[in-house]
Amino acid sequence: MNPDSRKESFFEREGVQSVLASLICIVLGLAVGYLVLFLINPAGAGRAMSSILKNFLYFPKRSVALEYFGSTLAKSAPLLMCTLSILFSYKVGLFNIGASGQYTVGAGFALFLALAFNMPWYVCAVAAMIGGGLLGGITGALKAYLNVNEVIAGIMLNWISLYNVNMLLTKVKESSTTYTKALRTGNPGAIIPGFGLEKLFSGNRYVTAAIPLSAVAALLVWIIMEKTRLGYELRATGLNKDAAKYAGMKEKQNMILTMTISGCLSGLGAAFLYLSGIEQWSCAQTSVPAMGFNGVAAAFLGGLHPIGSIFSAYFIQHITSGGAYVDKMVYASQISDLISAIIIYFCSFVLFFKLCMKKHAAGRKGGKK
Repeated sequence: MNPDSRKESFFEREGVQSVLASLICIVLGLAVGYLVLFLINPAGAGRAMSSILKNFLYFPKRSVALEYFGSTLAKSAPLLMCTLSILFSYKVGLFNIGASGQYTVGAGFALFLALAFNMPWYVCAVAAMIGGGLLGGITGALKAYLNVNEVIAGIMLNWISLYNVNMLLTKVKESSTTYTKALRTGNPGAIIPGFGLEKLFSGNRYVTAAIPLSAVAALLVWIIMEKTRLGYELRATGLNKDAAKYAGMKEKQNMILTMTISGCLSGLGAAFLYLSGIEQWSCAQTSVPAMGFNGVAAAFLGGLHPIGSIFSAYFIQHITSGGAYVDKMVYASQISDLISAIIIYFCSFVLFFKLCMKKHAAGRKGGKK
């Protein structure tokens, strides 16, 4: 055993510092959010913040609370997949800002196959993965062979994806609205089954196997990145692609593979949302889904760790859904999005907070000596 490891204090541990830094971000974000609520309407600030934090606990009846808890979990699953997408690429030194576009393509592939060809849910889910993976692979290839910055390529592909998917899904939309046909009437077989999970949430039909599958995906990402040769090579390529090439690793293929896997995760996230039947795609929307961008916040809030991302993704979705219970006569429902954005802003200080804790721990250790 390394003798230095025995001297490591509780606050010097990497995991402890990541958790504390994330908690500091949350507390500061909530504090500033409460200040905003107070400036808008001092009398209702406390009640509004309480409603956002309570979310489904807003309902006193247990069965109703469980039902809405299930809806929050159903929306947390796709957010977790987008979080894993951001995290996976970031670990390899790439920033997948194109996760929203990959998510969009995944939604387009899944819904079109479900509504135009009556395909079962598992075929649609695989198609969503393939669609997102192809788009991610394009970004990776542009980076690997033409040295096009993945951020620029991702942003451009986000908008290209949105408008192409809008055009594609107009073929399967309702005649009287801009939304795609409802899966429950158009193709019930395309809805991901719950396998009895819905019974735990007062029969909430939006609770599907996507919830546990997203948690399994987080575990698989952790195993791949930390316990396999592939993960080692990908991380080595991200740290120094020239050194990786010198060591015999295929750095260009690794970049493409990373972005492809990242895109598959985002695409599957879209399948988890739209194949649960909880939402329909609007063919008239002019902005890419925010799920991919929220994944950035959840990734950093979770300490860039797959297991931590499970909790951070749920927290982001929890307060976002909690905004629905704010008094609309006083505050806009988007106030929860504002608070989320404030927390996201403070997430940029996670590394700063960790550095401060490391310096403080080192100072205390030096003082004892």
